[in-house]
Amino acid sequence: MVEHEPLTSFLDLLDDNAKALLNASGNDLIQKIGMETVRAVVLDVLSGRNLRDSTEMLTRRRLAALNAATVAMMVRGAASQPDFVEKLPEIAERILRQKRLSRSEKWMAQWVLGLTDKASQNVLRDDAELLTEYRLRYEAVYREVITQSIDNYGPLQTKIFLNNEFVADLGWAFMLYLLGAVGAQTLAIRGSEKSLYGKLFERLVLGSLLTVLGFQHTGTSGAVSFQREFWLSSQEDRRESDATALWEAGKGVRFDIGFIGRGNPEISLDKVTRFEREISLGRSTWYLATIIIVDRIGAGSRIKELARRVEGDIVQMSLAYWPQEVAQILHQRMGFVHPLVTMPRSDIHLYLAEAMKTVPLESFLISS
Repeated sequence: MVEHEPLTSFLDLLDDNAKALLNASGNDLIQKIGMETVRAVVLDVLSGRNLRDSTEMLTRRRLAALNAATVAMMVRGAASQPDFVEKLPEIAERILRQKRLSRSEKWMAQWVLGLTDKASQNVLRDDAELLTEYRLRYEAVYREVITQSIDNYGPLQTKIFLNNEFVADLGWAFMLYLLGAVGAQTLAIRGSEKSLYGKLFERLVLGSLLTVLGFQHTGTSGAVSFQREFWLSSQEDRRESDATALWEAGKGVRFDIGFIGRGNPEISLDKVTRFEREISLGRSTWYLATIIIVDRIGAGSRIKELARRVEGDIVQMSLAYWPQEVAQILHQRMGFVHPLVTMPRSDIHLYLAEAMKTVPLESFLISS
């Protein structure tokens, strides 16, 4: 009987393209989809379209490619080791017990066991000692389902070829373990992309909005002129704001943005009150208004009225002309002057589309 070297990482069965998809950062994704596509997505959001709608096909593309890579990984494993499918959960457990695993290595091993990071925390409670117990129960469930499948549908015999070479005769065990891994993978990637795109487009949308409104991006709070300029993700003494914009001497505004649904109104209201009303820049004290930008507000919610009572404002991005609402709030709060304040709504989309052509999106990205 031929002895096989124990597999220490499922990544050894993946090609470089698949590994890159697993490790993709926001900047990597932008390079793949192109800045003009990103520009179109930002314009969609400024026009009231849901970010999830605009990025869904981007997520689906990455998922489909990773699903294909997982199929290839399983087939290559079966080709290299006759008992690969039988030993698959055991291999995954052995990998997860290793120390200092990369995120990609951990993800692949978790998916083979039908787990995601969140499921691992909830089911295993981050206790490695529970891993063997879970793996044994997982194998038992699959043995039972495989037996039921044979009884219900009959034996499954599939001849697998990869790159025109015969790999193996595979059956229900291969297919069910594969589908279990793909299911966990889909949940994990969707959760990851939601966070990834959210953080990425928070900066891009806020940076674009403020540029369209006539502010200049300085990059840091070390402003030069203290007029008509902004910076992103500043960290002040108390709490972090996603953007700070200075209009004229003594007047400015802090922004907090979140691509979330209706959520909890108390959370949004807390954001309105979290920032100090005054900060010192240079030798001057600045009054800062607060604008919270959320995806949408629930029907009948009094959150906007409550926010005004504490000198803040909440704007919902689901409205088609929400950038105009921001401009009008700034006009009311600090005498802000801009064409959007009084522009007819029928002209706004064309105005935003033209303005977006010259927005320096690259300058809003965080260097990786």
